[in-house]
Amino acid sequence: MKKMNVLLVCGSGASSGFMAANIRKAVSSQGLDIKITARGESEIENYIDEIDALMVGPHLAYILDEVEEYIGDAPVKVILMKPEYYATLNGEQALTHLLEEMK
Repeated sequence: MKKMNVLLVCGSGASSGFMAANIRKAVSSQGLDIKITARGESEIENYIDEIDALMVGPHLAYILDEVEEYIGDAPVKVILMKPEYYATLNGEQALTHLLEEMK
């Protein structure tokens, strides 16, 4: 698998920071080459050119249309995180979801 850059967004960047840390642990335990960055939703467009995937907090489903506009033709996979692992900040489940979506 090639190196992958993933941006996580929630409203302010706080819960996505914890989520990102937990996904990083899962990535490292599996020996994968995935960089996970967490930011607030207002920063998405600053990162579009650098990322392969954008994971959006489930409570931000309403911004998906807007996100698609930011992304335009960029080859970025947008993934809406599932409430069941987001609520518990389960990095293993989030990584599994990410890898399934990126196949």
